Amino acid sequence: MARLHHELLTSQGAAVRGYLMLTHGIFGSGGNWRSIARKVHRARPDLGCVLVDLRNHGKSDSPPPPHDLAACADDVGELAGELAGQGVRLVAAAGHSFGGKVMATLRQRRARHPGASQIAQWWMLDASPSARPLAFSEPHNSVRQVLETLESLPPRFASREAFEAALTAADQPRALAQWLAQNLEPADEGLRSRLPLPAVRQMLESYYAADLWPSALDPAGGDLHVVVAERSSTLSVADRAALRVAPPHLRSHAIDADHWLHIEAPDAVVALLAEHLPRGELA
Repeated sequence: MARLHHELLTSQGAAVRGYLMLTHGIFGSGGNWRSIARKVHRARPDLGCVLVDLRNHGKSDSPPPPHDLAACADDVGELAGELAGQGVRLVAAAGHSFGGKVMATLRQRRARHPGASQIAQWWMLDASPSARPLAFSEPHNSVRQVLETLESLPPRFASREAFEAALTAADQPRALAQWLAQNLEPADEGLRSRLPLPAVRQMLESYYAADLWPSALDPAGGDLHVVVAERSSTLSVADRAALRVAPPHLRSHAIDADHWLHIEAPDAVVALLAEHLPRGELA
């Protein structure tokens, strides 16, 4: 089990009645979503946010393997229990990409985690419930491309600019390179990425292996919202067709963006969450 770094975000004088737990994708950290969390709270002052670093990311622990979805979900479930004991009422949980599938896995396993039982609404932000066993061979899989680019880079860089230049030279977008540079930390008179790439690859392999459609279609876990980034290949044609005929508890939303929707379309993400997150008694 990993102890997870987390950050509670509210504002002075806000009458917060519940919290959204928000986590990141395979190359991110909770802090990457701080701007969006602040804007959601500004639009919905009744909701605070909890930004979470998953295992092997940000300031969280890097425990021994296995580094799979179940282990990640159990980490988050333990944190949910700790927060509940501190009086933090979690009413919704959301994650981008890998983090979205972690949250959907916790939804599936929430009977093991009483602290997660109060979460009534779950969000997968451009994350597919489907297994994708051939994902590493998909030509347009931007997540795979980024991982392989990072694996090909030297372990140290003289500067942040040198790291960003190496990524853009490998045909990664400048905005993405600047975002990935947030993972840099000082090391040996230079900088290195804090991401343990072998563990990250194991996490990604588990993400692609898991089929969460049976639990997604089960209403017992609570409402599940799937956000489709329309220019991303993450959700297949079959996924999108299944979402169109899904039962009422399983809702889909579309945003005009590629996979990195929080970079390309942050205002659309904020507007969507602010509109649909729980209201009233936040039950």
